[in-house]
Amino acid sequence: MRGNVWLQHIFHRGCSCLPKIAGAPWPYMCKACSVCLRHHVSGPHNTGCRLIVAAHQQARRRPTRPLILSPAPLTMHVTQLNRECLLHLFSFLDKDSRRSFSLTCRQLREVFLDPQLWNLLHFSSPSQLRKDNFVLGPSLRYLSVSWYSSRVKVCNIEDWLKSSFQKDICRSHAGLVSSFLAHVCYMCPNLLSLSLSGCGHVTDQDVISVLRSCGRLRRLHLENCVRITDGCLRGAAAHGGSLEEVRVDFCRNISQEGLQAVRERRPSVQLRADMSVEMIPDRKPEVAASLRSALQKVLMVS
Repeated sequence: MRGNVWLQHIFHRGCSCLPKIAGAPWPYMCKACSVCLRHHVSGPHNTGCRLIVAAHQQARRRPTRPLILSPAPLTMHVTQLNRECLLHLFSFLDKDSRRSFSLTCRQLREVFLDPQLWNLLHFSSPSQLRKDNFVLGPSLRYLSVSWYSSRVKVCNIEDWLKSSFQKDICRSHAGLVSSFLAHVCYMCPNLLSLSLSGCGHVTDQDVISVLRSCGRLRRLHLENCVRITDGCLRGAAAHGGSLEEVRVDFCRNISQEGLQAVRERRPSVQLRADMSVEMIPDRKPEVAASLRSALQKVLMVS
């Protein structure tokens, strides 16, 4: 603003080199000689031109502020991360998110199939065992299948008491957990912990097969598994060489004799059976019929 006032002051003093049109851009043309300001640098022909040339040279000698460019933000594609970082990134995702993320490119698919990613698996229903969003491998250490649903009550009914409709409900998932445990026996020899809850169709043989194949199994937790009997406890005592804890909670076919046999054979194993012995075990129809006839005879005699 001060430069414009100074130029107007020179114009009023009669400088012929100033533009007659206000706001004309530099370089100013001298109408007397029709030469631009660059010509005046070497030899200005009057006082007004000298002042303009001096102001122009002073402006050129004035130090300018250096232009500082803001650095561009650093960007990196996820595939540029190394294998360890990608495994750590996948570890924060659930099974479905891992599978969806792995379908984006081949490199992420290889990370998804890496057995090191799958050291822990948890399933909230047997139907999840049908999905292809997990990988079984030697890195699996902790496995849990917990089913808390109203259908568990149907599965817990004795087979000889189920209606045709109830049998149809159980038929859709009866062998899912058993076949899955068979794959675990073959693929996961380093399993350390197995937890089954609400799996009404798991038998003693299924658990014993896992104990035989996974010699490093330390913790076995069975809850509300109605087909588990004292035979499972005998198998745990015979084949569970690394077992440290065994829990059989709400398994109605577990007896006090079976628990006592495990305590005598494996005293180092921490054994718990919450509400298992107090529950009424299953009785086959012929046994119930014989008891009913014996009771009728006693009543008749009395």
